[in-house]
Amino acid sequence: MLAQTPIKKRTRPDWLKIKLITSGKFLETRKLIRENNLHTVCEEARCPNIYDCWGRQIATIMILGDTCTRSCGFCSVKTGKPLSVDILEPIRTGHTVNAMNLRHVVITSVDRDDLKNDYGAEIWAETIKQIRLQSPDCTIEVLTPDFRNYRPAFEQVFQARPDIFSHNVECVRRISKGVRPQSDWNRSLSILRASVAWGLKTKTGMMVGLGENDSEVLETMQESADLGIAIFNIGQYLQPTLNHLPVQRFVHPDTFDMFKEKGLAMGFAVVESGPLVRSSYHADEQARRLEQAN
Repeated sequence: MLAQTPIKKRTRPDWLKIKLITSGKFLETRKLIRENNLHTVCEEARCPNIYDCWGRQIATIMILGDTCTRSCGFCSVKTGKPLSVDILEPIRTGHTVNAMNLRHVVITSVDRDDLKNDYGAEIWAETIKQIRLQSPDCTIEVLTPDFRNYRPAFEQVFQARPDIFSHNVECVRRISKGVRPQSDWNRSLSILRASVAWGLKTKTGMMVGLGENDSEVLETMQESADLGIAIFNIGQYLQPTLNHLPVQRFVHPDTFDMFKEKGLAMGFAVVESGPLVRSSYHADEQARRLEQAN
């Protein structure tokens, strides 16, 4: 049973200590994000890798605003009633990608269950189009919500042909409803299966430390590999605030190494597995490794 009441955070082990380094490149990246009035999951989700990634001029841009219609127990993105869709956001996103001179970009979004017609898919497709127009040499990775498994919505994103399509299962099946009560594990598998069927390079990921065991992690990886998914990410869950789900365990780096070894044997082209791995962690390098593997 997953605890829902706030408890004192566990003390992080040494391998989870993070160096806070604000380099010139970090400040430049932050300035570009601010000037173009964009949001990033790096900030909204309190990603521990923000100093590393922004220092390398890499950011995961979050479209469709900064307010999510769902309230997952692990996520620090704010929940509420979102503002109206900003139809100029795709253009500003394309401009920012061009200004940063990116070779690879990751785009994600909040859930927009309020947009009953397409759950935000039109903005997704237009964002991909604008990046293609303004930065034709940049590869595009999208990390999307499940669009409530509404086929006309997610196929609109597929038709825009991102270089990598990603959607996270987030955790093992057994605890999924307690971790993200407004989502559905099978719905996530369904959209991933559809992406593979469309011939898109497909990626998913999950967190550990939410109450699963190692066998369940390996089962989740095998189920994903059997779908034909190319990239699998595994990272340690870190409780963002006392109001979020508590950490049940800190997984040792040796166990993450085991997950990677087993995952590659299952047939994944790329497995990124480590305590600080997140959905878009070193995504540019993953994309290049995937190219080399094919």
